[in-house]
Amino acid sequence: MTKIDGRAARWAGQQERRRSEFVDAALEAIAEHGPDVSTEQIAERAGVARTRLYKHFDGAADLQRAIAERAAELVTAELQPLWHPSGSPNEMISTVISTHLRWLTEHLHLHRYLARAAPGPVDVRGTIARHLSRLLTGYLTAFGLDGAPGDTIAFGLVGYVESATTRWLDHPGTLSLDQLTGQLSGTIWAMLDHTLRAGGVRLDPDRPLPLPEDL
Repeated sequence: MTKIDGRAARWAGQQERRRSEFVDAALEAIAEHGPDVSTEQIAERAGVARTRLYKHFDGAADLQRAIAERAAELVTAELQPLWHPSGSPNEMISTVISTHLRWLTEHLHLHRYLARAAPGPVDVRGTIARHLSRLLTGYLTAFGLDGAPGDTIAFGLVGYVESATTRWLDHPGTLSLDQLTGQLSGTIWAMLDHTLRAGGVRLDPDRPLPLPEDL
């Protein structure tokens, strides 16, 4: 039997806690200084020297990846109630859109930081799209349709919403939040309705829709 080194385990746990604390400090620094936050500002927020910070991260890319991982966790937690929606298609869509837009507006600096960071294995947009893909695939299958298109539809919709929202955030005053929510919701329903009608399914967007397992 392999003997567990208690000191090594404690050290690893301490390292993980310190990384988590530094990521928390990074999120606070981004909120304060904006998406162009420097490593020095993050280190200052954490109360350590820049060199001390990088003892816990393998360079800037590793720090960015850790921040993206935490952002993905925050988004997933925020949208968790939406992965089991209820109501009519229009209610479901507008709830998802309004919740997501609220998160983006409340975390605007973080959203822009992630958009500017070098691409990595953690993709917040992909996290949302994969959740949505499972939901759409479940509905398509429940209606007797091929569930495969659910994945491409999900990623396409998330890309559309993010692109349109980023444009809106960069040009405030063009539309109100309610107007943007209505515009995005209407376009999304039109895309979903097209897919359903192609398979011979017609839904009233204002009529309550059962969950996939109840169909």
